[in-house]
Amino acid sequence: MAQQDDAGRAADHVVQSIAERIRTGALRDGQPLPPERDLMEQYGISRTVVREAVRTLSSRGLIEALPRHRPVVRKPGVDAAFDAVGSIVAHLLSEPGGVRNLFDTRIMIEAALVRHAAKEANREDIVELKAALEANGAAIEDSEEFYRTDNAFHAVLYEIPKNPVLPAIHRAYTTWLAPQWSRMPRLQDRNKANFDAHTAIFEAILMRDPDSAEARLRDHLSKAWAQVRATFGDM
Repeated sequence: MAQQDDAGRAADHVVQSIAERIRTGALRDGQPLPPERDLMEQYGISRTVVREAVRTLSSRGLIEALPRHRPVVRKPGVDAAFDAVGSIVAHLLSEPGGVRNLFDTRIMIEAALVRHAAKEANREDIVELKAALEANGAAIEDSEEFYRTDNAFHAVLYEIPKNPVLPAIHRAYTTWLAPQWSRMPRLQDRNKANFDAHTAIFEAILMRDPDSAEARLRDHLSKAWAQVRATFGDM
């Protein structure tokens, strides 16, 4: 037990040291970590401790560890933070009600986003949202493309506040929910209904009506959840 504690403390020391080197730029984004043997010599540790430290750094999103390649430094950022908790979220989604809980948080965030868009979207934002809507409408008969453009339409809402955390949240939602959403039946009438809902949201934003925009968004996502329940039951 004492040996395990010593190894854990040694790994923690290595993690703290490497994390500080990444923070200060001594280890740059995209740069490979030194080879295992160099780290063993530098810190006076075993290969087992090096690998434990690498696993911890990877779980924190500070490095990308790929099979048969040296781990590569990742610049700390919002996307890396969400990637780091991805395995935890995947576990939570497998719990009863897990998907519903995540989807509820999406509704709350997007309700706020459409209200903000109705009040604050500038001309360029409206043009981008309209282009995303038109691409979505053009894809109604191609369900795979419709799924992509559906995500793209919602992604614009996360871009409008110009807060870098929000697009990362959308990318995380898309990644986390993809295993469930990708199994949904692809039906053109469902695509058309979702496009009509997007159109109603866009029109409310265009009319600078935050209450209507929120109501249309909530109605859209409530119906989307009903589609999920009809396919999979409670999740």
